[in-house]
Amino acid sequence: MKDKFNKQIEQYPVLKFLSNRYVLILLFFIVWMLFLDTYSYLDHRFLDKEINELESNKKYYQNEIAKDKKSIKTLKNQHQIEKYAREKYYMKKENEDIYIIEYENDSLKDTEKK
Repeated sequence: MKDKFNKQIEQYPVLKFLSNRYVLILLFFIVWMLFLDTYSYLDHRFLDKEINELESNKKYYQNEIAKDKKSIKTLKNQHQIEKYAREKYYMKKENEDIYIIEYENDSLKDTEKK
């Protein structure tokens, strides 16, 4: 039986290389580190994707905070507060009527087509 095995090894040099115990140990170690370890390569890839996503969220929220700070700065003026309330919430003074006029072609999509 050993003769058969030796003949096969001689025919295929790859088998000779893979039958070496150091190579087997090295292959086992590589498989262990890539897939089975708690700090495996796959886990690192997942965590890197999550970090990138969180960093992009961080940039988005920093931009939103900057916009809000700018809005707060403009709303410190009493006239700006009144203008904002009239435009956004349709508030009015006493004895005052508000008419909202909407046009058929007054949408964002129609203006982009032109």
